[in-house]
Amino acid sequence: MKKLLLLLTAVAIISCKNDNTEKDSENLQVKSDSTNVEEIEYRQVDSRIIDNDSLWKPFEADLSEFSTEVYEEVKALVFEKTIPEIQKSINEEKLTYEEVALFYLTRIKEYDRDNEFSLNSVISLNPNLIREARERDQQKSDAANRHPIFGIPVLLKDNINTTSMPTTAGSFALQNNQTQDAFIVKQLKNNGALILGKANLSEWANFFCEGCPNGFSTVGGQTLNPYGRKVHDTGGSSSGSGVAVAANLAPIAVGSETSGSILSPASSNSVVGLKPTIGVLSRGGIVPISSTLDTPGPITKNVIDNAILMDAMKGVDNADPASKTAGSQNKIFYSNLEEGDLKGKRLGAIKALMEDSLYVRAINDLKNAGAEIVEFEAEDINLPNFRRLLNIDMKKDLPAYLKDYGGEVDYKNVQDVIAYNNEDSLNRAPYGQALFLGIVKDSASEKEFSAIKDTLKTNGTRFFEKPMKEHNLDAVLSINNFHAGYAAVAKYPAITIPMGYTSENKPMGLTMIGKPFSEEQLLQYAYIFEKATKRRKTPSAYNE
Repeated sequence: MKKLLLLLTAVAIISCKNDNTEKDSENLQVKSDSTNVEEIEYRQVDSRIIDNDSLWKPFEADLSEFSTEVYEEVKALVFEKTIPEIQKSINEEKLTYEEVALFYLTRIKEYDRDNEFSLNSVISLNPNLIREARERDQQKSDAANRHPIFGIPVLLKDNINTTSMPTTAGSFALQNNQTQDAFIVKQLKNNGALILGKANLSEWANFFCEGCPNGFSTVGGQTLNPYGRKVHDTGGSSSGSGVAVAANLAPIAVGSETSGSILSPASSNSVVGLKPTIGVLSRGGIVPISSTLDTPGPITKNVIDNAILMDAMKGVDNADPASKTAGSQNKIFYSNLEEGDLKGKRLGAIKALMEDSLYVRAINDLKNAGAEIVEFEAEDINLPNFRRLLNIDMKKDLPAYLKDYGGEVDYKNVQDVIAYNNEDSLNRAPYGQALFLGIVKDSASEKEFSAIKDTLKTNGTRFFEKPMKEHNLDAVLSINNFHAGYAAVAKYPAITIPMGYTSENKPMGLTMIGKPFSEEQLLQYAYIFEKATKRRKTPSAYNE
């Protein structure tokens, strides 16, 4: 088992640091407080860029009229509720979209920055949010067959383009990157969603510095885990998306994944995260690492909301070759969620993970729900040149993003960003920029690069396909982001659902991995597991 876990850690650290990864002692120190709880001591926690006065100025008048009494009334209808439950209260005229928006703004102001509870999960807020929420209130009676996402605030990871706020990827260099909407944001708006703001992230989606903590960016500061501030890792790179949803600072959020960057923060913060098959959701207008592996995906408190958010983002983007190939306009994610059944479904349990008591309990829950569990030995398969794939992709993909989707910034490539950061490395790159330097140094011929991608896809696919064929499996069961690297290069979708907490209150997720384009089935399996177990708990310090 030790050999397997070492391999998993090596794979996951490439773009999203695995939960088991030891932090570099030079960058992170651990200290104990009087209650014997070990705390991580970070180089930098608070943002040196965000101006709270400017951030909150557009909302001052409206928040001043949103009384504590009204907050409590709204909380009873919104806090930890599903989107259908919120929409039911809206339809019954117990609630307005404006009140929903004000509720989440109030919680962000209360919990996210500059206090003992601060999580640093939100980088920026949509200054037009309240006006747009009022418009939804006026439009709701005329909006026939409106999408369930209508009027619901959505938090976007800050590598996803949208108007009204810069898209920074957490980087000093992009703090003025004003852009148009990414394709998935256009889809969200077309379906009536409200853009709440931007979520903090591991800078450049965890492909910038080496040995730096998950959830840190020079723009947003250090994101912290609501189940253990400075105790438990947030996961990354979609750290702010996972944290904000977990602490009810946003009802739903969008993350992105190259290898583990949705699965890791979702499982680390006891929420639901779905990494789709590449191309099911467009990547257009998202700051890239790898056009081979990148995908956005939903992060939510429950499976119903996850399916709704997936559905609201789908659509074919002709500017994204993977989206054109996938043809997601005909995919069904939400409307048939209740039709799933685990009876007769064969799910593969990896024997090396059977030492984990939460994993074993989850497997027994699935058995009780009707699934057939097949234990198998996972094959020891390497993923050679994984980092080189990311290096070579980003070397060409970042210039393409800046040219086609970026705002008026003074950079054309990775080398330009490195040079800018070197002018003030203490503030712009406090953990260094080793991975960016590695990108610049790396190169490969077209033939060599094609061979790297082919080998990775073959090996990653074999890891799942061999046992799935041998045992006629419908999905493979994993933990957190332990097998994210294999799923990434195989281009297999994966969903993680809360399965419980360790004795230290560290959240853990059951991760289901399926064949390409099996998102509908994975959502159904996850929904059945969620209903049967109800393992998610609200983080206690953020329950007011």
